[in-house]
Amino acid sequence: MNLKQLLFGRQAPHVQSRQYPHSTQKWIPVQDIRDGIVITKDGRYVKILEVMPVNFHLKSLIEQQNIIYYFSGYLKVAPDNLQIKIITQKADIAGYEARMWNFYENEPVASCREMIEDNINEVRYLAANEAVTRRFFLVFQHEARMKTRAATVEAVAERLRDEEMTARRYLDMCGLQVRDVPYADNFQLELLYGLINRRTARNTRLPVSVFDMVGEVGGEREGEWENLLDWSEDSDAE
Repeated sequence: MNLKQLLFGRQAPHVQSRQYPHSTQKWIPVQDIRDGIVITKDGRYVKILEVMPVNFHLKSLIEQQNIIYYFSGYLKVAPDNLQIKIITQKADIAGYEARMWNFYENEPVASCREMIEDNINEVRYLAANEAVTRRFFLVFQHEARMKTRAATVEAVAERLRDEEMTARRYLDMCGLQVRDVPYADNFQLELLYGLINRRTARNTRLPVSVFDMVGEVGGEREGEWENLLDWSEDSDAE
């Protein structure tokens, strides 16, 4: 073990990815998404958790004190580079509007159809001017002090999962729920896609089989997919 490893510990190797010329990959700071973590081009391994919010002011005094106590306890054991991110977006009313138009088409009474149409217009106005949705995230990364069983991406992902379980335990005591996702890689990719392509993401969702599709486009085969991350070339990044 050399002096650098003795001081900073063994670091997981950087992931080498293939990039296509003249694509968005050149300026996107993400190198890869593997095992539920985002690997950046500067060699960081980042974990993103979505936390479902609660209204603190609707809690009783004792509940508020417990939330403050347990959350402060979590901050004492949380990773040093912990970030709390809040994303504010306009409310998505597409599903609600489609359902109301279906009611409108099947409503035989003219006055009721007028009321339904008036409701749709009101919701459109609120969505355009007032209604917003907020999503809350905890973001942390692998640090030198976090010991891993090996200098591999898989070992780093395993260590960050331990940090995730610690966050879940403390936040559960605060009455906060960390969103469970069946496929962590898909969740990370969909989140980044929504942040980079804000306008497009409102109308065009990533398919569930997006990783398989990327593999086919990149010429990879099942079992050989590695280090490939691409977004549509016509993305309107903001």
